[in-house]
Amino acid sequence: MIVEQIWTGNAYRNYNYLIACPHTGEALAIDPLESHMCFNKAKEKGWNITKILNTHEHGDHTGGNISLVKLTGAEVMAHEGASTNIPGMTTGLSEGDVIKIGKEVELEVLDTPGHTMTHICLLSKTDKPALFSGDTLFNAGAGNCHNGGHPEELYETFNKKFCNLPDTTLIYPGHDYLKNNLEFTLDREPNNDQALKLLNSIRNSEVGSVITNLKMENDINTFFRLSNNTIIDRLRENFPELSSNPSQKEVFLLLRKLRNKW
Repeated sequence: MIVEQIWTGNAYRNYNYLIACPHTGEALAIDPLESHMCFNKAKEKGWNITKILNTHEHGDHTGGNISLVKLTGAEVMAHEGASTNIPGMTTGLSEGDVIKIGKEVELEVLDTPGHTMTHICLLSKTDKPALFSGDTLFNAGAGNCHNGGHPEELYETFNKKFCNLPDTTLIYPGHDYLKNNLEFTLDREPNNDQALKLLNSIRNSEVGSVITNLKMENDINTFFRLSNNTIIDRLRENFPELSSNPSQKEVFLLLRKLRNKW
């Protein structure tokens, strides 16, 4: 499996992705907002885009569908419940479906509601798994729930779908929010040395130079560190009503609420 992360450089700070089979050159485009960038990159690599996948229905992820279909004739796939909101959609997907690309690439569909209620992520069936997480899980952060989502569903997705994945799972999100997310982590947990070290290392780095994995996320992502005493104590400063022994769900929901205004 070959992964090409495309930095769009737009105001939304989008990543688009191409996933290609090294044997056949067939490729899948994920959330190809910048359709011509995706098409030109595939052409440069000698790949043929045969499938388009949208992780969810927001326009900054689906806006390039029609253009890329015209350029490639690719089928468009997304959550089966999002058919009325996905331009050009031809194939509905549900939990456990497997997308095949060429001879060897297989990607499992995970139903991951929270950012929206019809959001999916893709998990590669490779020795070192890769998670294409859209706007559900960001490097060092979690998606918001402003436009059609729900924070309790987001917590359930983190708790049931992500926490049991291998530590080596690589994270490929839909946007680059790493700097701001690390700053939030350090606001909540000022003594997090690993978050500080990573923040310092990216200040003069190119976008996309850091690909995190779940082991790193457990160290630097506040939304995975729900039992950390420093995070809980500082959260109580903002929410005095927080119980003396809060559940992880309670901590997650208050962190998401705080991050909305941070």
